[in-house]
Amino acid sequence: MSDFDVTAADTIDLARLRRFVAVAEELHFARAAKGLRISRQALSATVIELEQELGTRVFVPGASPTQLTEDGAALLVHARALISAHEQAERERIPEAPASLRVGFVPGVTVTKWARVWDERLPDHPLEVVGIAQAEQVAALRDGRVDLCFVRLPIERDGMHTIALWQETPVAVVQKDDALSLLETVTPADLAGERLQDSTDLDLAAETLALVAAVGGVSVVPQSIARLHHRRDLVYRPIADTPFTEIALAWPTGTHSELVEEFVGIVRGRSANSSRGTAVAEPARRATGTPARKQRSRTGQARKPAAKQQSGQGRGRKNVRRGR
Repeated sequence: MSDFDVTAADTIDLARLRRFVAVAEELHFARAAKGLRISRQALSATVIELEQELGTRVFVPGASPTQLTEDGAALLVHARALISAHEQAERERIPEAPASLRVGFVPGVTVTKWARVWDERLPDHPLEVVGIAQAEQVAALRDGRVDLCFVRLPIERDGMHTIALWQETPVAVVQKDDALSLLETVTPADLAGERLQDSTDLDLAAETLALVAAVGGVSVVPQSIARLHHRRDLVYRPIADTPFTEIALAWPTGTHSELVEEFVGIVRGRSANSSRGTAVAEPARRATGTPARKQRSRTGQARKPAAKQQSGQGRGRKNVRRGR
């Protein structure tokens, strides 16, 4: 019985052990050399050096096909264990990639300002911004392509959180020499006799506007879409008395992610120092140490006349301008 001590291989570098394992598994020097992308001669030289260092034969001399000796079979088991342990240690040594967030947006939405704030506050967590076709906005959330998405309402809200953000002004896009281009604002009555190009699919807005430029007519789209696909041969005019479209931030219910909460807070305008979900109590005023205000005697004092109410008070505030 051989007195070969397999632990002698512990001092051999892993590169040579990997070459030995390749031959021992293939039992064919030429195929092993091809898999290792080295010459057969270099592989044979490595095995010879290995046998000399270990002081034993690991392959049966002159055997065809190649065969492992008893010591070679023991070395194969030990070499595999050494290589596996080394690879495991390497995996544990490599730090995990920082958590990232994927945010989608439909055409017409610009997310630059929120991405900038994210990079300032969470530079160690990459933010991936993904353009999503409007027809895919809900599917992208449900199948996990994105964690949150800026969507254009309405959407199927079952299983979704949504935060309404802003309304989009509808505009009529016409050729530059069209009579409607002379108006500052058009009305539905102005559009009554016009040929309306179908613009219900906003993912095809560029093609629709190209059709308007080519053959005329009117395309009604959100102002952001008109800006996104701006053409020099077209103009757009806001439409009065027409329902606005609305942009919202949406994400699936049941999502428990600190990064999602952070992004929602950024979109809502939460400052970097504000606490998330916990109201900070206002410090109570100290009961002692503040002298009480003395009550002034009314004796001998002339009572001041009541201030007159300024004209115009109580009027309603100006309407907030809607749309972007």
